[in-house]
Formats: sequence, structure tokens, C-alpha cells
Amino acid sequence: MTDYNEYDNSQLENLCVDIEVAVGDRESGTITIEFWPSAAPATVRNFLRYAGEGFYDGKIFHRVLSGFMIQGGCPQGTGTGSGPHGMISGEFNADKQYSHRRGVISMARSNDPNSASCQFFICHGDADFLDGQYAAFGAMTDGGNALDAVAAVQTTGAENSTPVEKCTITKMSVREKATA
Repeated sequence: MTDYNEYDNSQLENLCVDIEVAVGDRESGTITIEFWPSAAPATVRNFLRYAGEGFYDGKIFHRVLSGFMIQGGCPQGTGTGSGPHGMISGEFNADKQYSHRRGVISMARSNDPNSASCQFFICHGDADFLDGQYAAFGAMTDGGNALDAVAAVQTTGAENSTPVEKCTITKMSVREKATA
């Protein structure tokens, strides 16, 4: 298993994650994420650790708000669970370079700013009101069709954010970015 704590920022910047997504029983594409270790180095390392261990494989996007975000990574599938590696400190950044916009990945948390663990969300629309309050740590470079497929799922529940169809992270893979 790779120890991403031993990676410096330039090594982290050379990595990306492919998130294979299915809606219902239909493969819906792959979302590719590149990282911003200069904005949130501990958050990037935490996410890569979970992804590299296979923790996210088979987890669901349990919260979907079209035009806002899709949230996943909860071990219980409810938004109430934490991962086995505990909580991380919030790395919040108000720099517009790291603004919450379509395709940006950020850590989900409770009201405690230092409660992020394994849950994350990907912005489906611009959400700059989250800047400085949530740890944005990377952005989608490919896979807008897969993001849109999850965001288009019909929802229900009190917040109207619970997908009616299961939206699954079938596999998450860490790899080096392709060189041009």
C-alpha cells in the first residue's frame, strides 16, 4: 500500500483519481479528478489513502442535489458515517483559484470544521458560498457526462436529495496523470 504522506506536493500534483460511476445497473462513465495539494495537502493525502485502499469501491452517492452537488463516500450510505482513519483538520481556502465551481471536489463535514473523514462531494454547479468553509482539494478534468448522469437522478426525501435509483462508485483508481 502506498503511503501518500511521503509524497511532496509536486508528486501529489502528478496523481489523479478515476471514479467509475453507475446509475442503477447502467455504467455511466468515469469522473477524473486532479488534485490541489497547495490548497489542501492533508485533505489530498487523506482522500488518496481511502481511494488507494479501495475504501470507496461499491460506496454510493447518497445525496444528490442537481445544480449543486453529489455527495458520497459514507460507509453507511446515509451521510452519518466516518472512515476508519478518523477525522482531519479543515483546510479551508477563500482563494478564488480554488473556488467551489462545477467539477470541484471537496470534503463533506458536520458542523464541526475539523470533522471531515471519508465523505466528499463534487460540485455539479458553482457554489462559491462554500469557499472558506469547506476544503476544496481538486477538480474534475474529464467525466462531465458521468457527473450529469448522477445529478439527473430523481430524488426524494425531506431534503429531496435521496436518489431514487442507486448511484454507485463502482471503482476508484489512483494513477499518474498522462504526460503530453
